[in-house]
Amino acid sequence: MNRLLEYTANHPYLVAAAAILFILTIIVEFRQRARGGSVIGPNDAVRLANSGAAILDIRPPAEYQAGHIIDARNVPAAEIASRAESLKKYKEKPVLVYCDNGFASAAAARALKGLGFTKVVTLSGGLQSWRQENLPLVKGEAKKGK
Repeated sequence: MNRLLEYTANHPYLVAAAAILFILTIIVEFRQRARGGSVIGPNDAVRLANSGAAILDIRPPAEYQAGHIIDARNVPAAEIASRAESLKKYKEKPVLVYCDNGFASAAAARALKGLGFTKVVTLSGGLQSWRQENLPLVKGEAKKGK
């Protein structure tokens, strides 16, 4: 214990910097949890999609038709609550939510969590990060029966 006190007395700036970094880490973690689920990158999203997760594109239909992730369902952000009944089979399964830049999907993820969905994740950076990784997009309307 004496060595710790001696180290602290001899290196106050290093101890202060370590304490500040620790506090910032805790703040970032709490903010991320408050966003409405966890955030994953494009490569993790591919793994999740390949494992059978539901993929929700919350952009307007015109943007969805211009390009979306394979097997994504278009559920505009304003319709999340009204279309929750058609998504109820995914309440206990992983659900990936994305928008164009990652901001609107956080609110949609919070709404889904509030409706009882347990495994909701958002795509960090939205479809922009997906494009930066040169991952494939599909154009056109959703297939019938989805």
